Order: sequence, then structure tokens, then C-alpha cells
Amino acid sequence: MKTKNEKLGIMIAGAVIGIIAVLLVLFGNPKNMGYCIACFLRDTAGGLKLHSAAVVQYVRPEIIGLVLGSFIMATLKKEWAPKGGSAPFTRFILGFFVMIGCLAFLGCPFRMTLRLAGGDLNALVGLAGFVVGILCGVFFLNKGYSLKRTYKQPKLEGAVAPAIQVVLLVVLVALPTLLVFSEKGPGSMHAPIIISLIAGLVVGALAQRSRMCMVGGIRDVILFKETKLLSGFVVLFVAALIGNLVLNAVKGGGFFKLGFIGADWVQPVAHTAHIWNFLGMMLVGYGCTLLGGCPLRQLILAGEGNTDSAITVTGLVVGAAFCHNFGLAGSAASITDGVVATGGVGVNGQVMVIVGLIVCTIIGCVNTFGKKD
Repeated sequence: MKTKNEKLGIMIAGAVIGIIAVLLVLFGNPKNMGYCIACFLRDTAGGLKLHSAAVVQYVRPEIIGLVLGSFIMATLKKEWAPKGGSAPFTRFILGFFVMIGCLAFLGCPFRMTLRLAGGDLNALVGLAGFVVGILCGVFFLNKGYSLKRTYKQPKLEGAVAPAIQVVLLVVLVALPTLLVFSEKGPGSMHAPIIISLIAGLVVGALAQRSRMCMVGGIRDVILFKETKLLSGFVVLFVAALIGNLVLNAVKGGGFFKLGFIGADWVQPVAHTAHIWNFLGMMLVGYGCTLLGGCPLRQLILAGEGNTDSAITVTGLVVGAAFCHNFGLAGSAASITDGVVATGGVGVNGQVMVIVGLIVCTIIGCVNTFGKKD
């Protein structure tokens, strides 16, 4: 009965989060990007002047809300427990390369689901790579892979990540001149701060209670034939799909476009370089399986006081900055004077995706077959 109730709770959480993601698009977020952890961390890095890509610079309140929503819920449920010390620098490196994979694909697992719900079939290629990457990670899990145990940390350590989000919120609202804001491109498209913040708080609280994680969901299906975690993302997809179709009918189009690319339109912030869609998300699935959770889950755990996850998030942010400072990120398809440019991933990004897959394999081997302490 408890398992059935947990699964129902996860499915309800997925439905609510899917609807919230669609509503965020209605209120101003980019199409098929109502919620994207990778994209929003990238925008936040730009807003903090960690990179200079002018079209993706905005401190996203959704990220602030995610961490604080998790922190508040964990505190209320007496689950806030500062801990860490499980290979923190290895987790930083994995987070760094996970972000490279995300920005090669142009989205995290969360956005991959939302892109599918918006009709973007390029995300199917990413999903295939994502599953293959998880299978690679599961190989090591079956052989005994471990980043070792965590240890209880001082309360101050666990409070750092939520405190940083509070500072960012104060700066965003009261001292915006300290930040950078995009005037065009995806970074300039956003819902009002209060709506974004509330959405983040709700999603953070729901994700904390439900333990939602797409990597964990697929991993559990492979390892244990357990569908509980994955069911949340299935319902999220259905809810977002229905929401997009309804808005498409009510608003006259733009929220759902089925296909890869067409002569008169392109999928929002996406490209058709399918090899790199596949390999980018393969890197994401691989790295996240070795980490024990997707970018969404890492933010939620950081809110719960897990300092290893906070370091992983730092790796994600640094990875985003590197992507845009050194030309590693994918470029979106676009239309200029009726001519479609399909976008893709440059040589620098392609090399780093391959390097990331190699690094994940080395980390997997060392922490599986290396000398045990």
C-alpha cells in the first residue's frame, strides 16, 4: 500500500510540474523551455558575468525557487540533514561534463521531456542516447561502482547552498544593476520574477517529496523493473503534451509543432545534428548515473543539505560558463530570409563530448575496479 501511495504521489507531482512548465511558457519563458535545469543554470552563469554570450544571460528565479523549495520542505519534514564527503571533486568533474552534454543537445533530461511534449522529434534521438548512457553507467553499478559513503557535515556547510540562493534573489530584486540581462534571445524570454519564483518553490517542494529523477527512474527500470520514479516523468510528459495542445488551440499555434524541422519553421532552441543529439545526451545519462541523479535531483539534494550535490551543481555552472566561453555549446536551428540553418555542434564541442565520455569511463573503471580502501 505504501509503494502504491508513493507512486500515486509521484504521478501527481509529475502532472503538476508538467502543467507548471507549460504555464511558464505562456507567461514568457521560451517555447519548449518552461523548465530546463541546464538552460537556466547557463542563463544564471551569464547573468553573473561568468560568460559573455549575450543571448543567454539572466539569473533564473526558477533555480532559486527549486533549491529553496527543497530546503523548506526538507526542513518541515525534518529531512534536512547536512552531509557530504563522497568524492566531491570527482562529482564536480562529472557535473562539468554533464553540462557539456546538456548544452550539446540543448537541454537537460527535464527539457528533453518537455521538447517531446512540444512535438520536437529531435528529442527522441536524445532520449535514445540518454538511455544508452544510463546503460553504460548501470554496467559499472552492477560491478560494484561506488563513490564511497557520505559523512555528517556541520549545519553551516549544509546551509551554504540555500543561503546563496537567498543572496541571488535579493540581488535580482533589489540590486539588478550588479547583474547582466539579455536584451534578445532565450535569456530575454522569461516569466515575471514572482511567477517564476513561485513555480520554482512549488516544483522544488514537489520534487523533494517525490524524489523525482529521470535518470533514477530509467536506472530503476533496468536494474529492478521498478517503474515508480519513471512514472512521474511519463505523467509529466502527458500533462505537458495536453497543456501544449490546449494552448495551441486557444492561442492559435506555436506551442506544439510535430516534426524535426520544416521549410517555414524550426523547433525552438533545438538542432538536427542527430549524432551530437545522441552523444550529448548519452554523456548526460552516463555522467548522471555515475553521480546518482540528474541535474534536477542534484539541485533538490543541495537544498536538503547535501554538500556533494552542491559541488556537483557548481560543476554544472562552471561547465556552462566553459561551454559559452570556449564555443562548446550547440547552436540552435534558425531561419533567415526563408533559408533554414539547421544548427549543430562545433568541433570544440564535439571533441569535449567525446572527452567527457572517456572521462566518465575512466571514473567508472577507477571507482569499480580500482583498489578498495
